[in-house]
Amino acid sequence: MLLRDKVAVVYGGSGAVGGAVARAFAREGAEVHLVARGRERLEAVADEIRTTGGKVHVGTADALDRASVEAHLRSVNAVSGPVKVVFSAIDWGDAQGTPITDLHYDRFIMPVERGLKSWFNVGGVMAQHMGYHGGGVILGITANAAREAYTEMGGFGIACAAVEHFLRHLAAENGPKGVRCCWVRSPGSPDAPGVREAWLIHAREKGITFEEMHREVARDTPLRRIASLAQVADAAVLLASDLASSMTATLANTTGGAQVD
Repeated sequence: MLLRDKVAVVYGGSGAVGGAVARAFAREGAEVHLVARGRERLEAVADEIRTTGGKVHVGTADALDRASVEAHLRSVNAVSGPVKVVFSAIDWGDAQGTPITDLHYDRFIMPVERGLKSWFNVGGVMAQHMGYHGGGVILGITANAAREAYTEMGGFGIACAAVEHFLRHLAAENGPKGVRCCWVRSPGSPDAPGVREAWLIHAREKGITFEEMHREVARDTPLRRIASLAQVADAAVLLASDLASSMTATLANTTGGAQVD
């Protein structure tokens, strides 16, 4: 088990990505704390983890409220001890599907503001905590749009790029304290609800099946497939583990070669 006895916190643990990462962390032996603003969906993920023998706790906090993040961390520390891994996958509220010129500024900037504010809170609080307790790993997730320009992305791609660079700075400042900061760059997994719904719409428009749509989207990637949620989560496990102890201020590229480094 790659994460045996490590205490891990997953922000956005009720979402598709956060839930997949939480399940993977628990599978690899971590004691997982799921956190989001609402509790009901977290409990469903926690029940899944418990049925497979995983150790999991549920708590609520708002990543946009630093005092809330600090209070949740105190409760985790009281129950399980120092946090060694944190993964954040909260919803940034992006507005994709509309040209930038047709967006109001407030809607355009929302994912940038939410992405950076949530990371300023979670990343800052956790970096201080981990530095004091001998180190740890801070992990996030971004998308292809952090590096490539697409149409009708709103502020999402800009938010991804901003978050990636924030994590680079956080890594540079806190590396001497044993704190690593990395992220997974995801292509948008076909089994994630939002991605699946979009693909189904395009498939119906083209008169093809979902599987044919997958092949069409993946045809220009070297692996000819798009990473599933479980595969993205496995990359997060690797980054969180001691196998990646020399990696910081960098990413795990799960785009199947769609983006070549």
